[in-house]
Amino acid sequence: MARSNGGIIGRRNQSSFTGTTADVLTSKTSTGTVTTQSGTRQVQALIVAGGGAGGTVIGGGGGGGGYRCVTNIQVPAGSVSVTIGAGGAGTGYNAAPNRGANSSVTSICGIDVESAGGGAGATLSHNSAPIAVGGSGGGSAYNATTQYAGNTPPVSPSQGNPGGGGENGPNYAGGGGGGAGAAGATGDGDSGGVGGAGSSASPLSPTTFAGGGGGSGSINDNQVGGNGGAGGGGKGQRHNPSVAAVNGTTNTGGGGGGRTNTPPAYPGTNGGSGVVVVKEISRASGMWNLKSQFAARKQGTWPVLLHAVDYLVVGGGGAGSPAGGGGGAGGYRASGYGPSPLRGSALALTSDSYTITIGGNNTNTSLGSVIVSAGGGDGGGFGAAEAGGSGGGGAYVPTGGLPGAGNTPPTDPPQGSAGGAGNQQSCGSWRGGGGGGATAAGGNATVPAAGAGGAGAPNTILGPDTSYAGGGGGASFVPGTRGAGGAGGGGNGGQHSPRVTGSVGTANTGGGGGGKVYVTPCAGGGPGGSGIVVVRAPNATAFAATPSCNTLSTHPGGDKIAKFIVSGTLVISKS
Repeated sequence: MARSNGGIIGRRNQSSFTGTTADVLTSKTSTGTVTTQSGTRQVQALIVAGGGAGGTVIGGGGGGGGYRCVTNIQVPAGSVSVTIGAGGAGTGYNAAPNRGANSSVTSICGIDVESAGGGAGATLSHNSAPIAVGGSGGGSAYNATTQYAGNTPPVSPSQGNPGGGGENGPNYAGGGGGGAGAAGATGDGDSGGVGGAGSSASPLSPTTFAGGGGGSGSINDNQVGGNGGAGGGGKGQRHNPSVAAVNGTTNTGGGGGGRTNTPPAYPGTNGGSGVVVVKEISRASGMWNLKSQFAARKQGTWPVLLHAVDYLVVGGGGAGSPAGGGGGAGGYRASGYGPSPLRGSALALTSDSYTITIGGNNTNTSLGSVIVSAGGGDGGGFGAAEAGGSGGGGAYVPTGGLPGAGNTPPTDPPQGSAGGAGNQQSCGSWRGGGGGGATAAGGNATVPAAGAGGAGAPNTILGPDTSYAGGGGGASFVPGTRGAGGAGGGGNGGQHSPRVTGSVGTANTGGGGGGKVYVTPCAGGGPGGSGIVVVRAPNATAFAATPSCNTLSTHPGGDKIAKFIVSGTLVISKS
């Protein structure tokens, strides 16, 4: 009897695929493009922003540039656009130093995946958040103990750490700037705080980047400036005997070292410029035996499996205005199961995990970095209504009748429509415009009635035909008719007499909120409804979704469906 090998040895344990045989790793030190190999549609990237400048007058060290290692960036065929942030420029005596500039990689959707420039080290009279927060925070000057925040704006995982506080009498020393791997140290006695250590992302890049600059030592004799953090942070200045402060190292995102008030020039130090490292995952070729497969998986070079999926991604609806304008619907982006004018192409997603963000009132909804639908624009108040996925309706006040634009930022197919204009005639004839919807603009207000919310779009990705992204109706002062919410979760507008409050946009539809009449107490109209993400794929694909309030189902035809009503994580694999 033939003996089974249990599937361990033999030709059947080989896999075949085509493409190149090695990963391509490119370090980019200046703004431009990275040429990619044929077939590359997705990259990993280490994105390091420019470091902040060091402060003067016993100043703090500059913060390291934001440090982000990002996977699953969808890129166009042929090239990747990269922006390298400059280091913050140092300044003269007691002038405000500069934050570092942002670095970024542009995805296929025209969305920048960005790291924030490092915060500047503080000075005697410029010891405040506007200059000192950033990817990592700058160190405080000697006259304050504030620890300026890193990871600003916030991302997950964190792109940096806070700077250290200054030593505020009887000894005087600046705090160290924060780094990607650690916070900056507080000035200690007469000695400047040490800059926070940077970080490395081996094997993508074993080099350490984004170290914080050291804080300045005091003007007392024999005291020292803080050392710069590993990853290009510059050392702070020593007063006597004088040892100059050091710039952050070029193309590391390191922060500059803090300066004392030693005459005559008082030059500040510069932060180091940023860097971007792009890794194209190999598409290995040929027949691989089991040993080779194990090695490829261990090295991270195993070919990425692609899955064709359809999607529905709807942003959070905009709020209705207290001066009558209805909220615009959240941006509507879909493939396969929506109306043909708004139908985009299916996506090729990898066997990987994707962060799902569900937008609330007036905020974006996203499927990883692949598809982003904009939040709806708020209805107009005492100025023009806001633009958004769909635009808000105009208010009924003379200065605020203009509607907001839809499809902002622009997508193809468009993600929404403009709002309707408000109307003010004589007192008692005030009416707001309706918010825009996915398939129709919001209605303009007239003398008889406020504008209705624009209609949303139907979609069958979940099975039943359901509409999403309807605009909120405008509100009406007496006498008049309030605007109805658009199909797809738009809230109805309110009215003054009898008193009716503008309705809330329906949750998980992206519907805009209904407008409100401006009366005491003055409050906003109905808030917009939250967004939704639905992903549908053939039966060869397996899904996992967290947290548990996001649901998984199987269509009678066998397709797998993941429905997200709150932010979470989608994991895709072969079943």
